[in-house]
Amino acid sequence: MSDLLSVFLHLLLFKLVVPVTFRHHRYDDLVRTLYKVHNQCPHITRIYSIGRSVKGRHLYVLEFSDYPGTHELLEPEVKYVGNMHGDEVLGRELLLQLSEFLCEEFRNRNQRIMQLIQSTRIHILPSMNPDGYEMAAAQGPNTSGYLIGRNNANGVDLNRNFPDLNTYFYYNEKYGGPNHHLPLPDNWKSQVEPETQAVIRWMHSINFVLSANLHGGAVVANYPYDKSLRHRLRSSHHTTITPTPDDKLFRKLAKVYSYAHGWMHQGWNCGDYFPDGITNGASWYSLSKGMQDFNYLHTNCFDITLELSCNKFPHQEELEREWLGNREALIQFLEQVHQGIKGMVLDDNNNNPTGAVISVTGINHDVTAGEHGDYFRLLLPGTYTVTATAPGFDPETVVATVGPAEPTLVNFHLKRSITQVNPGKRAPNGGQEGRVKAQPRTHRKKDIAMKQPHRGPA
Repeated sequence: MSDLLSVFLHLLLFKLVVPVTFRHHRYDDLVRTLYKVHNQCPHITRIYSIGRSVKGRHLYVLEFSDYPGTHELLEPEVKYVGNMHGDEVLGRELLLQLSEFLCEEFRNRNQRIMQLIQSTRIHILPSMNPDGYEMAAAQGPNTSGYLIGRNNANGVDLNRNFPDLNTYFYYNEKYGGPNHHLPLPDNWKSQVEPETQAVIRWMHSINFVLSANLHGGAVVANYPYDKSLRHRLRSSHHTTITPTPDDKLFRKLAKVYSYAHGWMHQGWNCGDYFPDGITNGASWYSLSKGMQDFNYLHTNCFDITLELSCNKFPHQEELEREWLGNREALIQFLEQVHQGIKGMVLDDNNNNPTGAVISVTGINHDVTAGEHGDYFRLLLPGTYTVTATAPGFDPETVVATVGPAEPTLVNFHLKRSITQVNPGKRAPNGGQEGRVKAQPRTHRKKDIAMKQPHRGPA
């Protein structure tokens, strides 16, 4: 009898600590799951809403950080977005399972997960299109063919709803003009859906460095650009590879996910073949007004699209296999944010120059420093010539070597430009040639030196 009791207690304990629940979650279940995770890990999580759907459902985000709600200097921000198409549900379930897994493994003192959460601020949006999901879920997974619910409640495809900045970039690339942070049209708010507007405002509020959005209907890691120079409808006979200036980096990011995935890297999936399990979006089919191109052209964020299942609405019995096939890939992709260079851009008074831009010679895509003066530039291993500029300051150029592991710290200390308009007038900093070694400002007691990320096993 005591043996039976022991077995029962063991099974009960296992049931209590199992990190994932392999079932589909309607909206109310999704919200309860997010709050359950938060209640289990209150010191490393925060729940916030970035807005509401057409039908008023909150777009909830679960944040993981050792200081939830705070941007820590030199700590990168990364996001996952799921269920952009309401009928593509696997990403939604994987992100809920990932949330439970991160919480449970942190509580179990898994060193890899603890290091990830202590060195990274992770934002998880399980469903960008909760209205579409509810329509698809009401129909269920047993219906043959494509489900209803792909679009939002207004019948709009959210991945064809972001402002089209590709056309401007292709023009600028040919004739000269900005290569980053392209401005939005004046009337952009009237052109996008509530869910899209909420995500754009989210991008404006946080300096994201890396991102992935999770889809279904194929098994491949898709990287920018999605829109070809000669935009065409989907066709197996007419494709045009349209690489970004960071094409090698994007290919590496896609391969990291593909090769850590259980079977994506094999290439043959869902009747399609993609070498290494990756594809340039435009070489597959051209897509205008998509989210991953928008991330790259309007923000500092490098975003890829993960197509994760042949069946857009997998049966509940398939969820455990899908989780096991994606779990390592989801963690490894988050760890990719810790590569390249990062640092502070400050002036001689340790203030943050407004509008600081970081340029890498040979890569026609710049990034900007955040409001606190820190910047992040993802790069492959190699040696680079890097320049920081800001209005009213002399540029500073350094040579930086990037290794295969943690990012290289490269700080810039800009000096105000000496105006030549009136030579008799004293220059702003007294014309001093000396430079005081600037120390990055911090907004909390935690030592920045302690925040240097150390990547977990790749």
